[in-house]
Amino acid sequence: MTLPYFAEVLGEGEPVLLLHGWGASAASLGAIPAALAEAGFQAHALDLPGFGAAPPPPTPWCVADYGEWVRAYLDEQQLNPVRLVGHSFGGRLSLYLAATYPQRVRQLVLTSAAGVRPSLPPRLRFYYAVRRALLRLLSLPGLRRLEPSVRAWLFARMASADARAAAAQDPVMYETLKRVVNEDLLPLAPRIQAPTLLIWGDQDDATPLAQGQALEAAIPDAGLVVLAGAGHYAYAERQAEFIRIVQHFFLTP
Repeated sequence: MTLPYFAEVLGEGEPVLLLHGWGASAASLGAIPAALAEAGFQAHALDLPGFGAAPPPPTPWCVADYGEWVRAYLDEQQLNPVRLVGHSFGGRLSLYLAATYPQRVRQLVLTSAAGVRPSLPPRLRFYYAVRRALLRLLSLPGLRRLEPSVRAWLFARMASADARAAAAQDPVMYETLKRVVNEDLLPLAPRIQAPTLLIWGDQDDATPLAQGQALEAAIPDAGLVVLAGAGHYAYAERQAEFIRIVQHFFLTP
């Protein structure tokens, strides 16, 4: 099954591909594509499979599956080389593409990019410990009939918002989320050759600033801009500032 592409393309000039985060769509990028078009670029804002207008993948996908789907879009549109802008999950895909196809990425912007495996926060450590204990208890004769309802109760109270939304949306998307969040892409970072700009909010609680600092240390040619007071959606919270920073990065020889 070949999934169709749904993209907004604005402007003329050297191409920039923008990849949104999990649970979002190209529309969530706001004025950024139009601003890049006004600056002389051709902006491609792409709905990723399972989001916006794009149908979900036929089977659970991993990061490489999404990355190869995006790479096929670059081929179809003859975008080579391209500048990449990736937020959160879109940052995962941008990391994969820049490391796997370094000759095809001219410059890279990662904003609150996912892909660095974090240590589990206390809440999740508690969740997994309780879950293991309860499921061992429910394996006893006479209690097994309670297991489905207990699993559902634990999931409803302890799972992340993304996990709950994916489970409600589609079983394939839920399994896809479980695959992609468990992939550690930090080992790919040293293979990235493109000049890289990292833009992070210091109040990001989804992909904390420490993850941006880890990427800055691992990518050979990288710099980190920290937006004080901004969170995981720093690009939206401080959109005008974000646009100025990205345009300056793209337009500086």
